[in-house]
Amino acid sequence: MSEHINFMQEAIKEAHKALNQDEIPIGAVITYNNEIIGRGFNQVISHSDPTSHAEILAIRQASQYFKNYRLPGTSLYVTLEPCIMCLGAIFQARIQNVFFGAMDHKFNSCHESHHLVNNKTLNHHTTFEAGIMNVECAHILNNFFIKKRGAQSKDESTS
Repeated sequence: MSEHINFMQEAIKEAHKALNQDEIPIGAVITYNNEIIGRGFNQVISHSDPTSHAEILAIRQASQYFKNYRLPGTSLYVTLEPCIMCLGAIFQARIQNVFFGAMDHKFNSCHESHHLVNNKTLNHHTTFEAGIMNVECAHILNNFFIKKRGAQSKDESTS
């Protein structure tokens, strides 16, 4: 379990990079043989690219490590439950394990009732584990949105 904590702490460091750029603070790392081979943090705004999610950027970097679009035997650690777009990339990359911190209660894409993560018709199956450092991961996101809404309220009151 301590390796999960260490890798999630690295994902949290990536989330702080996003926070410093006023992006939604989500971070991700990909590991292979207990080494980090890919890192990413949300850069949707700075890249003007809706696909620049932390997971996608980490997958791109890990793919360069392998010089292949397939990443068998790897694990992804991400601070927030992956969205549907990222799930597709995870499956396409053949990532073996996904560990995430906070649940995304808005989309809940990894919940088994949505039949996305346990779809037996897919030719690749990934394991998912939620709640790794959940409190810390949720705290970063909650504080970000509280500050955003507070700044928005101040802007609206001065107009």
